[in-house]
Amino acid sequence: MFNYLIRRLLLGFLTLLLITFVVFGLIRNMPGTPLTLQLAEIDPSRRISEEDLKRMEQAYGLDKPWPVAYVQWAGNLARLDLGRSISRRQPVAGLIAERVGPTMLLSVTSIFLTYMLAVPMGLFATVRSGKADERAMSTILYMLYSLPSFVAALLLLVLFAVRLEGTPLELPLFGMVSDNYNQLSTSGKVWDIFRHMILPVTCYTYGALAYFSRFVKSNMEEVIRQDYIRTARAKGVGPCRVIVHHAFRNTLIPFVTLLGLTLPALLSGSVILEQIFTWPGMGRLFFESITERDYPTIMGLALMFSFLTLLGQLLADILYAVVDPRVTYS
Repeated sequence: MFNYLIRRLLLGFLTLLLITFVVFGLIRNMPGTPLTLQLAEIDPSRRISEEDLKRMEQAYGLDKPWPVAYVQWAGNLARLDLGRSISRRQPVAGLIAERVGPTMLLSVTSIFLTYMLAVPMGLFATVRSGKADERAMSTILYMLYSLPSFVAALLLLVLFAVRLEGTPLELPLFGMVSDNYNQLSTSGKVWDIFRHMILPVTCYTYGALAYFSRFVKSNMEEVIRQDYIRTARAKGVGPCRVIVHHAFRNTLIPFVTLLGLTLPALLSGSVILEQIFTWPGMGRLFFESITERDYPTIMGLALMFSFLTLLGQLLADILYAVVDPRVTYS
């Protein structure tokens, strides 16, 4: 196992270097620079000399070819320095740290609800396969899965923030807190954040719920056709114990793959949904940094997302050996 981990870590390190190198080259070759975007907002009557422009490019590190700039960025990264945001004038690490909390508030809640609902629904669909109630549930889940989350977000906003305005069912239109948040009591603040979370969490959850429940059902249907399941039933083992203890335990290997892949989703957020709901999370920060050509922030976010993806895959491989003793990496 130790040798396997060393090999995976070395491979992950090289993969991370390649990903960041490609991303750095792509963003540095996008049309426009942080300076051109900032100069476009300046009064046309105020002219900036070529000397001042060159000094600004040197201050932001834009005067070097992008491969040289990447080496400089990687060297700073080795010292745990992600640089400073060009548009916000603050360290990238601190900027990311400010946005992690709001994103995790949505993603952790959504993933918890997804797993807590998808597993029982998948087991129920397996037991009731072919029955009218299972077909009805599957049809609803397919419809939800085919509905884009951003379309659902707009529909929910129209319904709960516009049509139901002034009623007890009205929900906030945007943001994470209300304007009078600081004047509320502790319980009032919790309730205020909860009301703002309802619509984003719903949009985060329903598509994953449909996919995960169908994933559980498809794997369970394959397992319950195995000989050892028929043997357990022939010995008089109860149907509940057969499904939960014997069948579901043997579907955990493909299931842990999904667990590993959810790690990046915990912090990456959703660019579209966070923009629609004006949620101050990582997805919105990523969108804003791209539109502002904020190179250090884009690279900091890309590094974090790539690292979490590779870490999630490694954790999934390790969990294979935990849930199935037959899997070994020695």
